[in-house]
Amino acid sequence: MQSAFVIGGTRFIGRHLVEDLLEHEYDVTIFNRGNHDNPFADEDRVDAIEGDRTNDSALEAAAETVDPDAVFDCVAYYPRDVRVATEVFADAEAYVYISSGDAYGREEIPKREDETPMRPCTSEQATDESGDTYGNRKAEGDRAVVEAAERGVNAMSVRPCIVYGPYDYTERLDFWIDRVLEHDRLVVPGDGTNIWHRAYVEDVASALRIVAERGTPGEFYNVGDRRLVTLEEMINLIADAADTAVEVVHAGPRELEAGGLSSEDYILYREYPHVLSTAKLAALGWESTPLEEAMARTVEGHRESDRDGSDHDPGREREERVLGILDTL
Repeated sequence: MQSAFVIGGTRFIGRHLVEDLLEHEYDVTIFNRGNHDNPFADEDRVDAIEGDRTNDSALEAAAETVDPDAVFDCVAYYPRDVRVATEVFADAEAYVYISSGDAYGREEIPKREDETPMRPCTSEQATDESGDTYGNRKAEGDRAVVEAAERGVNAMSVRPCIVYGPYDYTERLDFWIDRVLEHDRLVVPGDGTNIWHRAYVEDVASALRIVAERGTPGEFYNVGDRRLVTLEEMINLIADAADTAVEVVHAGPRELEAGGLSSEDYILYREYPHVLSTAKLAALGWESTPLEEAMARTVEGHRESDRDGSDHDPGREREERVLGILDTL
């Protein structure tokens, strides 16, 4: 494969994907609405086409102009998006859809592509715009990939868990990085051992390329850090990367409630572990970045940005009340 068409390509996963493709000698065309700055504006090997992917005519015109070997769909949020794209790019050597670990419909450890059932999706959910149906819509997009493969399209799906790294506009991990940089005592719900599988963004980018090059049509591939860490271990990784030290203070439901907080106020906290098996992707030759290296790049990216994760802040004053209560016990 020599040419790639990236639907999206300027913000987070798509941006890292384009960088990965360039490193592997692809010529790249990005297709998006132009609502965000193009970080590749000065890169000769990246062409940009402005258009709305929900406009079928615009997508068809782009396909005729580019005729890419591989298509990467970074912004397919509705099943219809996948169905249209797999029709438009039916002749491509590979079409890779970014799904989500949230597409799984049953809690089990680990969630496996060929065993764990997907979420259902009603016709109402398929067009709903709320976050509550995100996993349902992603699951239906996966079904659209299977349908496309059954009619001969080389369509595949990659399912990341929580993605982190430089340029992460969700700022989920930025909240915890900011806490580590700004405070020497951190409140953590429970005993700190909760696990919510995460995936370093550069590894997601390489997974997308490897699936396009070596994957099997109609198949799904989970992607996530090969070594999982607890919430407390993650905080310690951040502290090590930032060359600082923090004290992790565990707070149970009663202590949190006394400060007007609950465990649900904390981003990346999840009572039941969310773990994806990555064996199927690893069998294609994919490898993940060592966690220490991934976190060092993430912390560096945070320091170079203006992100602070404040939208996820449960309130430091309330945390101070919790800390005061715990200090008296």
